[in-house]
Amino acid sequence: MNDQRFGKILIVDDNEDLLKAAKIFLKRHFAQVDTETNPDLLPILTHNENYDVILLDMNFTKDVSSGQEGFYWLDRILELDPSAVVVLITAYGDVNLAVKAIKEGATDFVLKPWENERLLATLSSALNLRQKKLEVNLLKDQKDTLQQDIDNKFKDIIGQSVAMQKVFETIERVAATDANVLILGENGTGKELIARAIHRHSRRNREAFVGVDLGSITATLFESELFGHKKGSFTDAKEDRAGRFEQAHKGTLFLDEIGNLPLPLQAKLLAVLQNRQVTRVGTNRPVDVNIRLISATNMPIHDMVYDNGFRQDLLYRINTIEIQLPPLRERVEDIPVLADHFISFYSKKYNKDIRKASEPLIKRMSKYHWPGNIRELQHSIERAVIMSNHNVLQPEDLFLQKMAQPDQKDESVTLEHLNIEDVERILIRKALQKHNGHITRAADELGLTRSSLYRRLEKYGL
Repeated sequence: MNDQRFGKILIVDDNEDLLKAAKIFLKRHFAQVDTETNPDLLPILTHNENYDVILLDMNFTKDVSSGQEGFYWLDRILELDPSAVVVLITAYGDVNLAVKAIKEGATDFVLKPWENERLLATLSSALNLRQKKLEVNLLKDQKDTLQQDIDNKFKDIIGQSVAMQKVFETIERVAATDANVLILGENGTGKELIARAIHRHSRRNREAFVGVDLGSITATLFESELFGHKKGSFTDAKEDRAGRFEQAHKGTLFLDEIGNLPLPLQAKLLAVLQNRQVTRVGTNRPVDVNIRLISATNMPIHDMVYDNGFRQDLLYRINTIEIQLPPLRERVEDIPVLADHFISFYSKKYNKDIRKASEPLIKRMSKYHWPGNIRELQHSIERAVIMSNHNVLQPEDLFLQKMAQPDQKDESVTLEHLNIEDVERILIRKALQKHNGHITRAADELGLTRSSLYRRLEKYGL
């Protein structure tokens, strides 16, 4: 008996004696051997179980000799699962039919009565083929995901400040482990770059890095996107598709904006993380997944737990290690090197001869609040490179005069000169300052719900 048995076999034949004999022999060599006399149950059986090989008789009692019923069920099986591996059972006189069936998608055939060793060899070869098919399908899904990352412009994290050096030290310590990491920081601070850096320095760096923006996934597509789906399981499911968890198998899964996930979906995510198994939409078959999890959010997630907006057990699951990314206004010394990087990149992209930013421009950038952080700086310099006629960027090229620092603006103008959004932004900032950043108390002070305040914080870049 082989202690390393694996593979799930289904045998469909209307001869019960043959089924019993085959099961007694094959269960010594495979992890699971199921038998069935009624081919009409094939759709249910293949829906509920992920069989590696299906051993299918070509002729049933309804159709004793033509093999047409076998062809019908072969087509149905391949329609339900295009990667299915089907081995036909046929009598000696039907060899020509079996050869025709192979041309139509069957993998192999066995003649009955068979020799056990010949049957075992045929099924073992078919099982290997099934594994290769599954690997190819998974690699295709991973390739599609990785292809989206090929044009990723900035693969390196840029920063010399003390705050960023602490971040680098944490990456170095945690990357080699498989610990789950939660990255916290405002919009535009580079949370995804940090996640990619952890992956590149990990033992999984030869496998896929798969990112998911949970804030952009609707509740109806959540399970399909993350866990995959079976062809026909819903209107737009035109083919079997691995979800992001399966695509990230043996690699890293990055769940961005996890703080935006509604509570019901948090429960589903927690179950998958606990069990390390996903079930594709439209099936009942769990699939094991081996991933390293990195999550990120710009939300005050610990306050959300306190206010029952985020599950505490899920937070425990995702934040073995926390990395807090500083906003750009707290790492002002990095602005010159970031500016040089973006000027160099966009000068090449737009075929411009722009060498650097002038000292007056650097000073003005260093005084600016940068509510959009590095992303805002990047976009501002891209626009400046396109529009500038100078070899050295000047303050007027960056249009900083149109980006008055919020704190300065609030002190210099009176309410009657502001529009509604200006007033709202000022009041929110003052409420947060009064309550030392405590979201719940600030929301109560403003007469808002926590979720409403979160939306406004994101809107105003606060």
